[in-house]
Amino acid sequence: MLKKAGLMAAAVLMAVALTGWNGTATQEKKAYAKSKNPIIIQGPMPIEAENLAKRLDSVKVEKSGTFVFYKGTLDGYPVIVAKTGKGMENTAAATAIAIERYKPSAIINQGTSGGHDADLNVYDIVLGKRTVNLGALKTTSKLAGEGIDPTTWIPMDLMASEGSAGEDPNAEKARYYEGDAELLAAAHAVKDTYKKGKVVEGTIGSADVWNNEVDRINWFHEKFGSSVEEMEGAAAAQMAKAYDVPFLGIRVLSNNKVNGGKYDPKTAAANQEYVYEVVKKYIAQNQ
Repeated sequence: MLKKAGLMAAAVLMAVALTGWNGTATQEKKAYAKSKNPIIIQGPMPIEAENLAKRLDSVKVEKSGTFVFYKGTLDGYPVIVAKTGKGMENTAAATAIAIERYKPSAIINQGTSGGHDADLNVYDIVLGKRTVNLGALKTTSKLAGEGIDPTTWIPMDLMASEGSAGEDPNAEKARYYEGDAELLAAAHAVKDTYKKGKVVEGTIGSADVWNNEVDRINWFHEKFGSSVEEMEGAAAAQMAKAYDVPFLGIRVLSNNKVNGGKYDPKTAAANQEYVYEVVKKYIAQNQ
């Protein structure tokens, strides 16, 4: 009986010790989260943001204008999912607000996109080795009655100088925002977890234009090297560059006009599952 009582007492002491350790570990986890600058994951529409937000722990919702920020943690690290709204203006504003308010350690802009490369199919994912504004263009000079010829339009770098970009010959080129090397490394490290398509590096093009003309899409692909198009990434990349915040675009093909790939809204959820793994890996690399 004494032996049995001793074993029971030891078990109780062990349970108390473990409870204390678990409580300490939880407190340390919370303290660790508070000491780190958050990772921000952007999605334009509800279907491109809310699945990720549901995966976070201890979520609190904050709003600024029309922008929604889901603040939580992932593996004890602070992560914010930002629903930015569609378009370049919305995304630039949401990104600047998030940087000023939350001081992020990194930004991932993710969501759906249309294909520009015939070798890419619906559900393939493009990692933004580069991101470019496809809407920054200067037309050639034509008089009344001479018509319109978009194939002669010239890329324009709005950041080339503080003077008139339209009059500066040095601005007659596209500006590419490079994806952060550490974020790209994390994305490559987990690409084998994605089973619904290929994961490749490429150029993400952005503009407040929805292109359905295949010849026009091919022109962008040839002139800018674009792999996909969407309406947000370059604006986020520009803001991240302005504040020197590491940035990466991750876009899944939801359709591809150049090879007949039909639109599938389920690609948005598939991309978020992959981005979730990327963020987990990036957190692990930086702990």
